[in-house]
Amino acid sequence: MQEVKARRRGTSRVSSKNQVTIPTDALRAAGIEVGERLVAHADGPGRVVFEREVDVLAEFSGVLTGAFAPDELAGLRNEWD
Repeated sequence: MQEVKARRRGTSRVSSKNQVTIPTDALRAAGIEVGERLVAHADGPGRVVFEREVDVLAEFSGVLTGAFAPDELAGLRNEWD
């Protein structure tokens, strides 16, 4: 039978491939869910901060709704031909 490794709860180790497993308690507390993309930033010696990747299209999608009259964009597109 394989022996269980003794580790402190909530800690991780950097693998030879520079991979780190983030403890589930920390992920839950941050509200991060499976499949989300994260960006890593160094925040001084010994400190790395993960943030959700910002989806620029989702952030600005629909911002200009109502900025043009209903047929105005179609008229502008017809000018291109």
